[in-house]
Amino acid sequence: MKKEILESSEFKKLLKSKNSVSLILTLLELILYFGFVLLIAYNKEFLSQKFYGPITVGIPIGIGVIILSWVLTGIYILWSNKIYDERVSKIKEKLGGE
Repeated sequence: MKKEILESSEFKKLLKSKNSVSLILTLLELILYFGFVLLIAYNKEFLSQKFYGPITVGIPIGIGVIILSWVLTGIYILWSNKIYDERVSKIKEKLGGE
C-alpha cells in the first residue's frame, strides 16, 4: 500500500510543493544569514554606529536575524502541520492507507 501512495500523482504533487516551500524558506534563510555576515565583513563602520546609548546598529540587526530565523522556522512548521500533514492524511484515506 505504501508503494501505491508514493507512486500516486497526488502525493508526487504534494512532494513537489513541499520541496518548493522548503527551498524558498531555505534560500530566504541563507540570504538573511549571509547578508548579515557580509555586512559584518564589508561594512563594519555602519554596524558600529551608535543606535541608542552603548548599543550599536549591529546588535538590533543581529537580534533581527535570529528572530527572523525563528519566524521562518515557524512558517514551515505551520505549513507542515496545517497543509502538508492534512493532505498526506487525505491521500492515505483515498488510497486506503493506514
